[in-house]
Amino acid sequence: MALPVVVGIDGTAESLAAADWAADEALRRGLPLSLVYAWDPQRLADVPLALSPAAQQQAAEGLVRDAEREVRARHPDVPVTAEAVTGPEVAALTARSEDAAMLVLGSRALGPVVGFLVGSIGLKVLKGARCPVVMVRNHERAAGPATGAVVVGVQETGEAAAPVLSYAFETAAARGAGVRAVRAWSLPTVFSFRPSTLRRADEHGGIEEMERQALADTLAPWRERYPQVPVEQHLDLGSAPEVLLTSATDAQLLVIGRRARPGGFRHIGPVAHAVLHLAQVPVAVIAGD
Repeated sequence: MALPVVVGIDGTAESLAAADWAADEALRRGLPLSLVYAWDPQRLADVPLALSPAAQQQAAEGLVRDAEREVRARHPDVPVTAEAVTGPEVAALTARSEDAAMLVLGSRALGPVVGFLVGSIGLKVLKGARCPVVMVRNHERAAGPATGAVVVGVQETGEAAAPVLSYAFETAAARGAGVRAVRAWSLPTVFSFRPSTLRRADEHGGIEEMERQALADTLAPWRERYPQVPVEQHLDLGSAPEVLLTSATDAQLLVIGRRARPGGFRHIGPVAHAVLHLAQVPVAVIAGD
């Protein structure tokens, strides 16, 4: 049975934009769509004039029915299920990520320049999710699908880059788009200087050429696996967030990774954190091994 595209909804315009994006992606991939609204009655227990638990349940079910009705009307060819789940939002959405092709969340746009506002719930889900998480801003709902490449940040090389490249190439193939693989590099500092690194750089004709070859070698098996996907390599000197954001201004999607630290602790990392708050396009965050 195909894993669904799961989208977290809460009745806001941002979550409906996420549902639209998720439905389009589900259709491209031939997957079902699952709408999930998680509500926590304990969080409202001490709020003055809060609805009774029965009234909260009724409101939650009504919200889910309305969202399902709207999504079905806009995307009649996508199989849709919807449910209201009682419990903390983060726990409910993280649990759904165990059996999902991807998890899609809405994020409020702060303006034409500033980018996303990723709230505490979104950040916690990003840290704990076991599947790719896509953040979608409200303006994507009105703007329609982009026509650019799928941009992927290649911070790791070799097998370590497999999770982000797998998602990027699979997405590009489903969309009939190309992949723009982006890698930022920097000159070694006094703290990062390694004689062995400089020796390898000399063998390749300089640090930039060494980085270019590392990117090409990492992409080679994915070019073979997806021969129908045009691939553009982009290597630039500078900070990773700046290079990624500059390269993704016309992208359909920006794909970045996060990795677990020793002991299983998961974190977003400074690069992903900056990209999430400043990107002007949907961002997919992929958990590493």
